[in-house]
Amino acid sequence: MDTSETRKKGKAGKADTLLTPDQLREIHRTMVRTRALEERATALQRQGRLGFYIGSLGQEAAHIGSAYALRPDDWIFAAYREGGAALLRGLPMKALVDQCFGNADDPTKGRQMPCHYAFANINYASISSPIGTQCIEATGTAMAMRIRKKDAVTISYFGDGGTSSNDFHAGMNMAAVFKAPTIFFCQNNGWAISLPVSRQTASETIADKAVAYGMPGVRVDGNDVLAVYQATREAVERARAGKGPTLIEAVTFRMGPHSTSDDPSRYRGDAETQSWKEKCPIERLRRYLEQLGEWTAEDDEKLWESARAEVQALAQTCEQTPPPPLNSMFDDVYAQLPWHLKEQRAELLRIHPPGRKQESDDYKFP
Repeated sequence: MDTSETRKKGKAGKADTLLTPDQLREIHRTMVRTRALEERATALQRQGRLGFYIGSLGQEAAHIGSAYALRPDDWIFAAYREGGAALLRGLPMKALVDQCFGNADDPTKGRQMPCHYAFANINYASISSPIGTQCIEATGTAMAMRIRKKDAVTISYFGDGGTSSNDFHAGMNMAAVFKAPTIFFCQNNGWAISLPVSRQTASETIADKAVAYGMPGVRVDGNDVLAVYQATREAVERARAGKGPTLIEAVTFRMGPHSTSDDPSRYRGDAETQSWKEKCPIERLRRYLEQLGEWTAEDDEKLWESARAEVQALAQTCEQTPPPPLNSMFDDVYAQLPWHLKEQRAELLRIHPPGRKQESDDYKFP
């Protein structure tokens, strides 16, 4: 494949005729709600009310724009910054906030770290902390669907750091050989925690890696939601047509820390971050809508107020929701519980009968 094809760059405007104003407003609204959630979650963590959070500050266009190109029956294999894709699929924001608090309404019953979502009802696969694992999971699922003669596709999200993992290369190779209907979507945000992308690869771009595996590699402006949508749409069409996988590299920037446990001031300068603030994907789409005459400053103010109020109310509700019942730890692994686990569950219920108020000491490791 020649270099120009491998490094095809999307341009805002190319996809103008593909999205209606209502669709653009839907994308914009999802990006704003995602940003509002991050603002509140980060504040809660700093107040000691939330244990941990992984944000997508500055990367909203990359994952939301790409997810918009999918059908509801397509499968998403996320890393951990793609909560906005779940919102786009109609997931109530309460489910995201419940998961972050790990309360009784959390779909994962408090068993996962915050932001490690799993929403089977919207084809959003469970997230793992190890990087890159989702690449082979997405490939395997794509092949399984093809065997079952379904025309759905899968997409796996990962960062530039994920391209250093074995699973990234195993997934890419297997998908290309067997023409699996899947998309590898790299959000190149410049940093793998404290390691710059230049230490992740000697290739000029991550999209270049596609050449070695025999699949198209596309590099787009990850802060241009129209370009991201267009590139993903083409990759989805290619996969659904039986032509195999595509690697998309969305060049963006992580404006916040890797997680709330990280301090980016220790490894990068403010100037770099400031320069990217001017490329904020939400502001770019807002300005575009205004240029089309489809958005006003008043609309924008109302949207932000609504989004922040929604998150504020949910945080209060979800924080007060009790933790999952202790005996729920025996659920969901076996269709039929083995005898020894039945005995353990009975013993637990004897010590902690249903209805007994759970004390904080209940959760201390013996």
